[in-house]
Amino acid sequence: MTLKKLDADPSTLEKVLEELKSDESNRNKINFILFLANNEPTTNRSWCPDCVRAEPVIYKTLEELPEEVNLVRAYAGDRPTWRNPMHPWRVDPRFKVTGVPTLVRWDGESVKGRLEDYQAHVPNLIRPLLAPST
Repeated sequence: MTLKKLDADPSTLEKVLEELKSDESNRNKINFILFLANNEPTTNRSWCPDCVRAEPVIYKTLEELPEEVNLVRAYAGDRPTWRNPMHPWRVDPRFKVTGVPTLVRWDGESVKGRLEDYQAHVPNLIRPLLAPST
């Protein structure tokens, strides 16, 4: 299986999602968005302990799957930026992100499945997101 990772932030996410949608080679791939906290510049480690715990589990689980997967790593910003109740991903009706990490299956138009911050580190919850959406 191939896991392709793409990075985005609040200013670039729309462009990255549009590129995924318009690229014919992605037609048969499963797309995920992983909303994450940024790394602290002094430690090069995420300020979010749940992200530190979930990120390697998510990568390992997706890499082990037979399906072709695109994973957009959407970095929400530093702690004060993310804590702002008007953060773009908190108020965007498509995403309604309430915590990081949040893993969503994205069909190019809308969310087809999601794991919230308290679930995203559990492999047995990640795998069902690969089931065909209805």
